[in-house]
Amino acid sequence: MDSFLEEEEAAAEMAAVLKSPAAQAGSALLPTLHLPFLPPHLYRPASSHEHKLNFKKSKEVCLNYIQDAMLQKQWKRAAEFLTFYIESLEKDFSRAYMGPSEMIWRIGTEILCHHSHSSMKQFNSFIEQMKTLGVKRYLKVCLEHAFHLLCNGLIDEAYQNLSLAESWRFGEQTAIQDKEMKLIQAYRGLLDYYSWSKQKDILLEHGQNGFEDLSVEQEMHSCFRKAAMNLKEIIKIPGVWDLFVKCYVDLLEFYGDHNEACQVLNEYAYNSKFPANPNAHVYLYQFLKRHGESKKSLISALKILHDIVPSHELMIDFNTMLQKSKKRKKRQLGLEVIFAALDYAGWKENVKGWSCLARQVKQIVISEKHLDWIKQEWNSRKDWWPAFHFSRYLAKRNWQENESLSYEKALVAGILLGKDCKYFKYVSHQGCKAQVKRFRMLKKFVNKHNPVYLRISGLSDSSVQP
Repeated sequence: MDSFLEEEEAAAEMAAVLKSPAAQAGSALLPTLHLPFLPPHLYRPASSHEHKLNFKKSKEVCLNYIQDAMLQKQWKRAAEFLTFYIESLEKDFSRAYMGPSEMIWRIGTEILCHHSHSSMKQFNSFIEQMKTLGVKRYLKVCLEHAFHLLCNGLIDEAYQNLSLAESWRFGEQTAIQDKEMKLIQAYRGLLDYYSWSKQKDILLEHGQNGFEDLSVEQEMHSCFRKAAMNLKEIIKIPGVWDLFVKCYVDLLEFYGDHNEACQVLNEYAYNSKFPANPNAHVYLYQFLKRHGESKKSLISALKILHDIVPSHELMIDFNTMLQKSKKRKKRQLGLEVIFAALDYAGWKENVKGWSCLARQVKQIVISEKHLDWIKQEWNSRKDWWPAFHFSRYLAKRNWQENESLSYEKALVAGILLGKDCKYFKYVSHQGCKAQVKRFRMLKKFVNKHNPVYLRISGLSDSSVQP
């Protein structure tokens, strides 16, 4: 490897050459550049046995150089190494046909996406070569091509590319690539949905009052039929199809087929053949809420979401519904839900979350009923929540940045940790100093109910300062 390092140092001497106009003009994927900084045995003729050994070693070394260049975002250097790699393959296997490996396709695509001198024309040319020579991965390459076109805003070109791919037939290879074909059809359906959405906006903006609007409506219905057909097929296959499901449901809702939309969402959320997917329950909940379904149905959808992602933002909605329930078990679950959400760092400064907890805790303290609920939740958190949520540093920062947040947290801290809690003492002092009425009332409330802290903590006559 020492020789390789020595040869690498020679790369610096090549820098001036590579920066020249001539070198830059040929710096697409396949520039005809000689790479003297590669080890000599990469291009030295050798005996058959020696050549095979050296070629295998050379190939690995060259790929390592390519990887290193890509990781350092040296796309020009990576392109030159890939050029040499391809040329070496051609020389070594000149007597037998060998299609481009997936590695060349993947690396080449990545380089062309980032190379400063790469153009869309060069990218298209490279991809077409990969399609022609890589029959076994033809449809994958087509999908990659379509994605690249979409990322560059070439929607019509992407649609045409997908349409051509859908009509592709190549003997048994067509059946082997059935999954890829379904993806091709699904993404074409997605673009049909995009066209439908554009036509819908035009129609809604101008109203239905003329020949032009009639033509727009006809075009819109045509796009709907094509989109619905392909989207419906892909979401039957077990998998994560969030975007496709959302678009298909939007189509169904627009045309008033709410039963079919509900059935699709229920299947997506509850079919055991599909992987666990929190978004599936989010979409179902949002649909049920839009259509005024019962709270029982809404709670059922959010209960599963809570089990999968207890830190989801919809836990605010879940807690609110549970708190309003007349059933004791549901109100207790509501307390459990909001405590669990606040365990996560992303909720540390969530005013709504702390407001929910403060409101429910305050209600329990005033009623002096169900203090055991608070104690049960606090027991597993009393060792780490004080440092995580209620330090003096956080009290200062919260007070400076968000008065409402500091108020809600101070109320919770005062009840859970008592009147001597650092967080509560600092915030209540600053609030009273600023002559804010609610902070004076907060201080009186916590002082009055300090015995609750003793009961929650299991203490009898003393409190412990966190």
